[in-house]
Amino acid sequence: MDLALQAASLLPAASLLPFDASAHGPAIDHHLLLNLWIILALAVLAHLILFIGLIARRRPEAKNWLIEYLPLAALALLFIFLSVRAERLWAAARYTGAEPTALQVQVVGEQFAWYFRYPGTDYTFGITRPQLVDAGAGNPLGIDPADPHGADDVVASELVLPANRQVDLRIDSLDVIHGFSVPEMRLKQDAIPGMTIHVHFTPKVPGTYAILCTQVCGLGHYRMNANLRVLPPSEFATWLAARQRAVQP
Repeated sequence: MDLALQAASLLPAASLLPFDASAHGPAIDHHLLLNLWIILALAVLAHLILFIGLIARRRPEAKNWLIEYLPLAALALLFIFLSVRAERLWAAARYTGAEPTALQVQVVGEQFAWYFRYPGTDYTFGITRPQLVDAGAGNPLGIDPADPHGADDVVASELVLPANRQVDLRIDSLDVIHGFSVPEMRLKQDAIPGMTIHVHFTPKVPGTYAILCTQVCGLGHYRMNANLRVLPPSEFATWLAARQRAVQP
């Protein structure tokens, strides 16, 4: 049994969140639960105010500006606080930039499949050209054979990553908007044609996780999925070395 499944079996049965297998997951979950508890408290408060308003005697001549505008100001400040906090959490994965030692992986969505490309021993991605895209000929990403940097690139149909190492994903699309999502990694980012979007994270727990497309991208959307396999560092090194040897001329 995968370690991820073993760990998930230890979670309380009442937990409704997917198993958390990433380094940034606890902060995301804490913010989500904070939002839910605040919503619950506001719902109770709103019903309490309505109940008091129903049983209290109305005095049309009385007008208390403090009672009318203080709750509105408090709600506005609360909304700003939650928005800024959420923006900072997302910015940590999206805008601050990955560590120099992060593993570089390109994620490409196409109707209706995911492809994952690793740079070879030169640590440089080869140039791709749209006119060269031909999955049937073994070149689904259109890597230019004239570029020496692309000769050792590894292209896979599953995303394989080492545990406890930061990963910098370069997310692209060849056709329409796709939604790259791994719930257990608390990771979701749209793949947009013509744009390369970077997202970095650190997988923590070895195991196999589902990669989903969260955008309705066509008639075959239902089958656009793949696997994320998190391995111990030594096993990942062995897997990557084997794939690199396979693409060497």
